[in-house]
Amino acid sequence: MAKEMFVNLPVKDLPRSMAFFRALGFDFNMDFTNDDGACMVVGPNIYAMLLTEPFFQTFTDKTVIDSHSQVEVLVCISVDDRAGVDDLVAKARAAGGTVPRQPQDHGFMYGHGFQDLDGHVWEVVAMAPAEVS
Repeated sequence: MAKEMFVNLPVKDLPRSMAFFRALGFDFNMDFTNDDGACMVVGPNIYAMLLTEPFFQTFTDKTVIDSHSQVEVLVCISVDDRAGVDDLVAKARAAGGTVPRQPQDHGFMYGHGFQDLDGHVWEVVAMAPAEVS
């Protein structure tokens, strides 16, 4: 079983991306942050590495997509409740992110999401496991 998870995301302007995510309430591990990348703490043992596009490209021979018009991955994080979902999406919108879809209420799960400054899709959900069957 894995001990930690690191999602690596290419960004065009690292300081701007860090400011965006700080406005959402995320912090950074400065021991693993420099001019090429920043280690954003998403939760216990869960990190998003925001990497400048040139540095990100050193990890792959594939073309880095334009995440404003294409999607490679949907990053999904859970929060405690519906209010937490709505709050995080509102903070993203206020910090310059976009909110392309309406919230989804599935009874046992409530979700909404946003696109960050680089077009990466972040889904935010609150689940009621007792209602899942």
